[in-house]
Amino acid sequence: MIEPHGGKLIERSISPEAIPEGLPVLNLDSREASDLEMIGCGALSPLSGFMNSDDYTSVLERMRLSDGRVFSLPVTLSHKPGDPVPVSGDTAVLQHEGSVRGLITVTDVFRRDLLHEAETTLLTTDPAHPGVEYLGGLTETCIGGEVRAVDCRDSQPFREFRLTPSETRELFRSNGWNSVVAFQTRNPIHRAHEYIQKCAMEIVDGLLVHPLVGDTKEGDISAEVRMRCYTELLSGYFPPDRTALSVFPAAMRYAGPREAIFHAIARKNYGCTHFIVGRDHAGVGNYYGTYDAQKIFDSFDPNEIGIVPLRFEHSYFCRTCGSMATSRTCPHTSEHHVFLSGTRVRAMLAAGELPPVEFTRPEVARILMGGRT
Repeated sequence: MIEPHGGKLIERSISPEAIPEGLPVLNLDSREASDLEMIGCGALSPLSGFMNSDDYTSVLERMRLSDGRVFSLPVTLSHKPGDPVPVSGDTAVLQHEGSVRGLITVTDVFRRDLLHEAETTLLTTDPAHPGVEYLGGLTETCIGGEVRAVDCRDSQPFREFRLTPSETRELFRSNGWNSVVAFQTRNPIHRAHEYIQKCAMEIVDGLLVHPLVGDTKEGDISAEVRMRCYTELLSGYFPPDRTALSVFPAAMRYAGPREAIFHAIARKNYGCTHFIVGRDHAGVGNYYGTYDAQKIFDSFDPNEIGIVPLRFEHSYFCRTCGSMATSRTCPHTSEHHVFLSGTRVRAMLAAGELPPVEFTRPEVARILMGGRT
């Protein structure tokens, strides 16, 4: 089985009973709570905590941790107004919305330039970008340190599907899957997604559908509705002995190319050997080129990433071919293709009109119609 990023799965857990009383409390926002969950279960290996100043700066400037290992996005804890300001060596309780989530042993407290972070990681400082908007709500003070996380999955949604990297690795092992392709999604799966997943399944033992269920931007379809779509689709159109569904706790950064690397490294930790990278992966608006998220993998030695990116062109249904296709396989021009914009699909669903079967499965469309009322 593929090794975790850095060679070892770094799991940082603690039981609630082991957390001492009387410690200062630092508050987490939703993204930080998601990051803490992923650090705790090993999904962000080799991280053992929120980044210190050296790692933060190195990731921004080189897409590497200070020790040289590839890591493309900062994972940080911002100081919240009203919280105590710790110093190196302090231990504090980490809390989200009144719930204890873990402990941090502080290594350093440092200041960051949020505009520079936006420029380097998101490639824009436009406040309309959801990632820039998020950064704009933070203080410039960061708290770095090693963490231990409480396993809160029993109180989280989708408990049945909230598998840790250790658990997905055991699932793959028990299924006899030596090669596994991961599919990242924050949207319902339409026919184009289904097509590229099944193309990928032709060359691997198993498929992990791994939808992101952390924070997304306003207007995105809720995780609850999306999960209903995934379970319906997988039960009817995918072989059950070659597919698995688990959730990815991360929040969306909408960082395009850098986030594609981030997503791939995390799926490597979950035990996947291949990772689907389609058009505009982790993109939003027109901030990134259509295939920039594929091209960024060429910036690294493949052995440094470890997981194999499977790069797919934009796919669609061609009426003349009578099948799903891409520009690599279809000679016909766009008037032969079934393509609907997100705006058009939302309008159809709101009007009670099912999109064509060439675009999405009717079962999925019906769930979306109900989910938008």
